[in-house]
Amino acid sequence: MNAYPSEATAPGAAVFLPDGSARAYREWRARKLDERPDDPVELLVPLERSDRLTPEERARILDALRRCNMALYQLPEAGESKADLLARNRALGLRHLDGNLCSDEDKVTSLQVDDSGRKRYYIPYTNRRLVWHTDGYYNEPSRQIHAFVLHCVRPAARGGESWLLDPDLVYIHLRDTDPRMVEALFHPQAMTIPPNIENGIEIRGARTGPVFSLLPDGRLHMRYSARTRNIEWRDDPATREAEACIRAYLDAGDSPAYHHRLMSGQGVICNNVLHARTGFEDDARAGSGRLLYRARYYDAIPVFDQNMIKVV
Repeated sequence: MNAYPSEATAPGAAVFLPDGSARAYREWRARKLDERPDDPVELLVPLERSDRLTPEERARILDALRRCNMALYQLPEAGESKADLLARNRALGLRHLDGNLCSDEDKVTSLQVDDSGRKRYYIPYTNRRLVWHTDGYYNEPSRQIHAFVLHCVRPAARGGESWLLDPDLVYIHLRDTDPRMVEALFHPQAMTIPPNIENGIEIRGARTGPVFSLLPDGRLHMRYSARTRNIEWRDDPATREAEACIRAYLDAGDSPAYHHRLMSGQGVICNNVLHARTGFEDDARAGSGRLLYRARYYDAIPVFDQNMIKVV
């Protein structure tokens, strides 16, 4: 088995490692598929205030996260401050923010069309579509993104729909198709992101690591990008089959992904689910373009049920 040594004894090993317990996997799989909401509207939690969560709101968000690793929320009014956003996130245990090359000084990223400076090189700051990915797939292992919150200040005039998919469902599809593909994606050299070089200067070194790994709380973590350029997959048959299988699954017309166009005052809270974005068009009026705040965290929101991985 090509898992990291620590993963062999991690709490989720019985479920997620292919050489673990078949019974534990079957029970987890059945529960996961049975409890998953069919409609993203079921995930939408109305909030009474923008700067805090009531115990009931927090419980509903955590229940949605437990069921499909994500929740949606709706603020009572469209306005939002970053301070309120970060306060709500802290109520869910999110404290360790990840800064990036284009984030603001407070490490929250303002996602909007921006063709100035470094941002013009990166698709999130254009109106073009974003392909499937998890956040921070290019980060080093010690700085993996385990949760993020995406808040809509202003939607686009047209388009800009978010596609969201629980990585657990990708794992189930791969394992049910051929467990060898899952094993290949646990390999520590499964996927490499080449260095980021701007004007001959290396901004970030190459990043090599697994696609699937286990977190200390027992959850499955996925690191992935559907980009066809600047991604290097380990050159072996099982890895190539797994990459093709994931791509076909994500592109299928009957994919179980949620499609939701965030409106003003709405947001996504998730344990770094797979996501994509359709292209969009903004109005020509100044100050009316699509604007989202993104806060990315090294923390995961602790919702994994340890009871589901006990083997009797």
